[in-house]
Amino acid sequence: MKKVVIISTSLRANSNSDAMAKAFGEGAKSAGHEVSLISLAGKKIDFCRGCLACLKLGECVIKDDAIAIAEQVLEADVVVWATPIYYFEMSGQMKTLIDRMNSLYAKDFKFREVYLLSAAADDEEGVDEKAIGGVQGWIDCFKGVELKGTLFCGGVTDPGEIAGNKALEDAFQMGADLC
Repeated sequence: MKKVVIISTSLRANSNSDAMAKAFGEGAKSAGHEVSLISLAGKKIDFCRGCLACLKLGECVIKDDAIAIAEQVLEADVVVWATPIYYFEMSGQMKTLIDRMNSLYAKDFKFREVYLLSAAADDEEGVDEKAIGGVQGWIDCFKGVELKGTLFCGGVTDPGEIAGNKALEDAFQMGADLC
């Protein structure tokens, strides 16, 4: 059994990327894994100040919701990011949280597998490439961590529009296939 932390970064109610996150989580649960789904909606996450105090203290000096999220990520075996794609990139709140995960570098993190789920109105090939690159840049800072999979669903604009889309089945299966 693996401990899976899924971070849904959309702030929009009934978002398409959040539906993908939930489907992944259901698949992982069906395979017997422990799943925590964290939504950034309603969370207070301030920008990183670049002070690097977190590397000395073990946690950020900014007291907001990012600290508790980082602690959950620290203890996870698998980290799953779910984001809407805005202007061919991950959401701003996702990037802000990634920056705030700096305190994990100096700790004994457990995660070795990372997944990225994304959704966008645009359905052209490569819409998610820059978001994948951003996540890979984060992963590259952690020895022994690998981007195990990505899943993109394009052509979904309105909240809930993803309902019935094959991407939800694919997200479920991706979660169910965790080894």
